[in-house]
Amino acid sequence: MTNPLLGHWDTPYTIAPFDRIEDADFAPALETALTLARAEIMAISENPETPSFANTVEALEASGKALNQVLSVFYTVAGADSNPARQALQRDFAPKLAAYSSWIYAQKPLFARIEALWEARDGLDLTDEQARVLMLTHRGFRRRGAALTGAEEARMQAIMARLAELGTQFTQNLLADEAGWHMELDEDALTGLPEFLKRSARDAGKEKGLEAPIITLSRSLIVPFLQFSPRRDLRERAFAAWSARGASGGETDNREIANETLALREERARLLGYDSFAAFKLETEMAGTPAAARDLLMQVWEPAKAQALRDAEVLTAMMHEDGINADLAPWDWRYYSEKRRQAEHDLDEAELKPYLQLDRMIEAAFACAHRLFGLEFKPVDVPLYHPDCRAWEVTRNGAHVAVFIGDYFARGSKRSGAWCSAMRGQAKFPERQGPVVINVCNFAKGDPALLSYDDARTLFHEFGHALHQMLSDVTYESVSGTSVARDFVELPSQLYEHWLEVPEVLGEFATHAETGAPMPRDLLQKVLDAATYDMGFQTVEYVASALVDLAFHEGAAPKYAMARQTEVLAELGMPDAITMRHATPQFAHVFAGDGYSSGYYSYMWSEVMDADAFQSFTEAGGAFDVERAQSLENNILSRGGSADGETLYLAFRGKMPGPEALLRGRGLIA
Repeated sequence: MTNPLLGHWDTPYTIAPFDRIEDADFAPALETALTLARAEIMAISENPETPSFANTVEALEASGKALNQVLSVFYTVAGADSNPARQALQRDFAPKLAAYSSWIYAQKPLFARIEALWEARDGLDLTDEQARVLMLTHRGFRRRGAALTGAEEARMQAIMARLAELGTQFTQNLLADEAGWHMELDEDALTGLPEFLKRSARDAGKEKGLEAPIITLSRSLIVPFLQFSPRRDLRERAFAAWSARGASGGETDNREIANETLALREERARLLGYDSFAAFKLETEMAGTPAAARDLLMQVWEPAKAQALRDAEVLTAMMHEDGINADLAPWDWRYYSEKRRQAEHDLDEAELKPYLQLDRMIEAAFACAHRLFGLEFKPVDVPLYHPDCRAWEVTRNGAHVAVFIGDYFARGSKRSGAWCSAMRGQAKFPERQGPVVINVCNFAKGDPALLSYDDARTLFHEFGHALHQMLSDVTYESVSGTSVARDFVELPSQLYEHWLEVPEVLGEFATHAETGAPMPRDLLQKVLDAATYDMGFQTVEYVASALVDLAFHEGAAPKYAMARQTEVLAELGMPDAITMRHATPQFAHVFAGDGYSSGYYSYMWSEVMDADAFQSFTEAGGAFDVERAQSLENNILSRGGSADGETLYLAFRGKMPGPEALLRGRGLIA
């Protein structure tokens, strides 16, 4: 096949030949791959042989390889390096892929084969993993409406197609708003800003072809600007632009998209016999019900809000001392909180940042993985989709484990946030394949690139996801790596963040960008002492978002999402000076696709486990205890979704935890 997206890739590690792929290749490759995939599905559906696990479930596992190959490349570049051609392709692909997916679940003979296997499951002599894959396949078909017929089936197909279109448009609107705004800084506006931020602002201006330094809506620029700028008027202007993403009233406004999405989700759930979309979505998660998720969030909300209100009083007094006789506003919080942190903990972000070099933090993440799991990382020169990307071969005892790709810098073509994905997942069937895993972040460029402490935590978080992918050791790709319940998937990532806080890790890898000197012991101690600083604020902005997400999807869908958001925040008594971490028009977790819809709570559900899991290391031989690390790999990281989350956690820890370790870890209880 002449299209570089199709056929076998004769490249190092069979990685995508990015140097030969052009945007014009994607559409014809998709059409060819869809044709091949449909033929494979029809062959399974029309097989005259008696259904067996091999000729039905394993055949499904082996199907669609060409399609997966095309889409893994396309969605990698569409998210991390978008352009108008790729955005147009996304809009074109979304309904086609939704139609293909609906077509699979509409194959009644195929569903009959799966149903027959499910009914006969006790006599099939399946391995535990095979039994799990059969259960997930059967459940997946039912939850996608395979048992529906007639008008209900047609309506479900229409709903899924429209939801795909809406999710794509939501993402592209948000990207357009983020890329379309910047604020130039004159000399007066630069006064009081730390050197690292001035440098980043100049680099951002150069990237846009401007002489002046600028602030963009990249989190790595706007958050430190809100922390350090003494100009309240500019902070307000920047915060207003940040808050207005997806809500500008123009073509990129996401509010009507949110309204329609919620209505369609409710209709989808009711077609399948559920009382609400939240009930449908959480049925397969560890929480099980919206009530269970809400209960955990409320246990955290009250102490977090109480702490945040106490902090707000202190920050308001500081602002009044500056002669500003106004109420503390959202664009004030980070500025006065930073001043308070400097005063109470003698910890200045500008002093800390030169010790958190990106390259050294990558080394730190790799070194922890080596000590815990014996992994080695060697840089490799392979074609990648952007000059900012870099790649490593991951080995253990000389044997190939994976390819890891890092794409760390913010740019206008990249959607906001940070994420991990597998361009190829680990599997042993139908043939052995090693994973190709990518971490994408949005750090400010620099020479050298310097991170905030929150940035460094993000790097460790996403690398924890990558380890889940790289250490996977299952037979079937459908249950490999991060193919687990949404409220379990954040356990490995959030757990790995804890190793950044291990004193010996920062002691070795936090070295000054100019002098190379290690972080002074007193500064290191200040960092660790301030680990829970401002946790009331951080917890409130997160939990409020999670509770709004649940409220959107419980019961009848709200006609106006923004009105429902306002109602929920009022019911909670949301502090005036704190906003949701992700307001509705920017809530890509929830509206860019189904991923975290009704499931944004899952970070906190996983945090209950990650706090308890790291405690098990400290109770044993310390952060690098060999037996605990081996148990973590054997019972969680290598198992993927081959068993349910509770079974895996019990095998690792022996008991399920309560929220006490989480509350203690956040400094919300003594």
